[in-house]
Amino acid sequence: MNTTLSKSQLDFYDVNGYLIIEDFLNSEELEVWRNAVTRAIADRKGLKIPGKNIRIGDDDGINEDATYFNNVFDQLLNLWQTSERVKRIMLDERIGKMAAELAQVDGIRIWHDQALIKKPWANPTSWHLDTPFWSFSDRRALSIWVALDDATLENGCLFFIPGSHKQTTFKNTGIGKNMAGIFEDYPQFKLSPAVPAMMKAGSCSFHNGLTIHGAHANMTPGFRRAMTCAYMPDGNTYNGIPNILPEEYEKTLKIGDLLDNNNQNPLIYKF
Repeated sequence: MNTTLSKSQLDFYDVNGYLIIEDFLNSEELEVWRNAVTRAIADRKGLKIPGKNIRIGDDDGINEDATYFNNVFDQLLNLWQTSERVKRIMLDERIGKMAAELAQVDGIRIWHDQALIKKPWANPTSWHLDTPFWSFSDRRALSIWVALDDATLENGCLFFIPGSHKQTTFKNTGIGKNMAGIFEDYPQFKLSPAVPAMMKAGSCSFHNGLTIHGAHANMTPGFRRAMTCAYMPDGNTYNGIPNILPEEYEKTLKIGDLLDNNNQNPLIYKF
């Protein structure tokens, strides 16, 4: 696993809000990740997230928008909580150290992992931000995105707007059908060049949760699979947004409470 970050990489991330790392996994490690994620998805039998009664495709066909969004990608969250093999991958302190170094924090916790699968002919993922969806507010939060298949211009690779994380806020602009919708709130980036994150399988990217990003439609008959994990700097507190928190746990929280439950958000690295 390629987990050593150079000063130039750290500086690039700080300025641009994203970083692409080629050959993050070697061929053997890639197969371990693929097999673990594939088995974990099968074992979930369509349940999207532990602690919430939400299944893939539950709202298919209710209305036009539901049909559209169910064909953006299949999303399964917190596989680490239901698969020992995925847990071993996600709790690897070497990856935690990378996330902490990029975020420039002393400690890093898993917020949630998620498998993101663009099926053949899937719709695009419109420009959006991540952190405003989450139950904490921290400008340093970030995610890793690991390509389990080649991510190409044709099958739905990510795109980033460099430097956008310096000016975006915690306002939730949503993820709509209109690709340009986010520019109603951030018109200064409407003419900004977008950078495609084409990656061969086994490569990865990191991006800040306030970096504007999206993904192409899948214009191929094949799948574009990715395994991702969002990270929360240690010491964050609950902001009142339930997001992925299990209902029973969320009921015990009030705004301002420390999010330090290791069963829900394990501390995977501490300097």
